[in-house]
Amino acid sequence: MQLFVYTNLSGPARAHLQQHLPPGIQPVFRVDVLEGAQKAALAEADFLLGNPPLEWLHPHLPPQLRFWQIDSAGIDRYQALHPAFPVANMGDFFAWPCAETMVAGLLGLLRYIPELAVWQTQQHWEGAALRPRLGLLRQQRIIILGSGAIGQAVAQQLRGFECSIRFLARTDPAAHLHTREELLAALPTTDIVVNCLPGSANGFFSQEMIAALPSHALYASVGRGNTTDEPALVAALQAGQIGGAVLDVTAREPLPSDSPLWHLPRVLLTQHSGGGRPGEDEGKVELFLRNLQHVLRAEPVENPVQLQRGY
Repeated sequence: MQLFVYTNLSGPARAHLQQHLPPGIQPVFRVDVLEGAQKAALAEADFLLGNPPLEWLHPHLPPQLRFWQIDSAGIDRYQALHPAFPVANMGDFFAWPCAETMVAGLLGLLRYIPELAVWQTQQHWEGAALRPRLGLLRQQRIIILGSGAIGQAVAQQLRGFECSIRFLARTDPAAHLHTREELLAALPTTDIVVNCLPGSANGFFSQEMIAALPSHALYASVGRGNTTDEPALVAALQAGQIGGAVLDVTAREPLPSDSPLWHLPRVLLTQHSGGGRPGEDEGKVELFLRNLQHVLRAEPVENPVQLQRGY
């Protein structure tokens, strides 16, 4: 049996995978295959680790594929696929680091850390003149879009700042808000919106919602860039209609050099690094190895997903 490893693993993670694969499973690493032969190598695989291009899998999945471990939380790019075998994602593996990035970014904007870092390189002392502009995260009124693992981790961290937190989630009965109309009614009295939505919610945070926010409000996004009306967000930031944004994800990545987001003063771009953590590659390998054993024993896998529904 053959395992195709699309993920570009670190040396230690690759060695760990090779050492712990069950007998009879031969790994083929994409990075060891000539570029023109990689898709063909995947077509021979029984197992897949990583996130290959959609066109490698559509319209026909590899005929003998038995299990696919996606190495991210997001799976929306694969919604056109209809596998008859188990598929898993990384579950909540990236949730806590993503949440820390959002909280760090919001604190940074409120406490003017990006500006202070620039002034330090310029040996410019702003000092007391800055103090009246500084904000507090404490006791802010926050709406989190999406009540999945990342949203829950964001809420857990923000509760330490005594924030008032409401969730928007269409199908979660425990959420406070369930519809666009309920969200629109709540936005005018909201200080911060944190978008943790999956890519299946394309364009959800619309121009109308951005316009409903008060002028001091901050917007943070760590789900998928396509869930935000980015031109409307840019226009609102340029006009001072909202107070700033922390963006881990954007509509196009890498962000094009001509995007206004690079130069807007109250925007912090974290460059889709939010899920980064120590031992990231090793964690992907460990989960794959556990799930591989589940598959070989005909047991349910950890973090199963349904590609068609996007989660």
